[in-house]
Amino acid sequence: MLYGLALLIGVVAGLRTMTAPAAVAWGAWLGWLPVAGTWAGFMGHGIAVGIFTILAIAELVTDQLPSTPSRKVPQQFGARIAVGAFTGAVIGATGGATLGGLIAGAIGAVIGTLGGAELRKRLAIAFGKDQPAAFIEDAVAITGGLLIVAAVA
Repeated sequence: MLYGLALLIGVVAGLRTMTAPAAVAWGAWLGWLPVAGTWAGFMGHGIAVGIFTILAIAELVTDQLPSTPSRKVPQQFGARIAVGAFTGAVIGATGGATLGGLIAGAIGAVIGTLGGAELRKRLAIAFGKDQPAAFIEDAVAITGGLLIVAAVA
């Protein structure tokens, strides 16, 4: 189950890169993710929650800009894989499975990046514009991230 949750938080990172660490930080801060005493213990600190929350909000805003590059360009894709791996590792750390969580999170990020791009494209075509599709993707990423970290508890 832990590997499945690590994979899913990676999918969230593929949808919205900074939403995944924000959700993980909030989960750790609220005590849903038992990371105290592990290498990932810093994620439960208020500073981590604040930083990742600000970055997630900034990403939600910049995603709406027409100048934002595709999530599939190397820099964007690579960042999503790295963040998916990191957040998957944090979830894995709750059960002593950091490496497995890291791998699962990276795989999930690839799935989320490619699958999210395709789904958003299809939704944008169905709506006739991108903004409603982007808002749906935002809601899925935020809700999914919180449900995933709550499921670890």
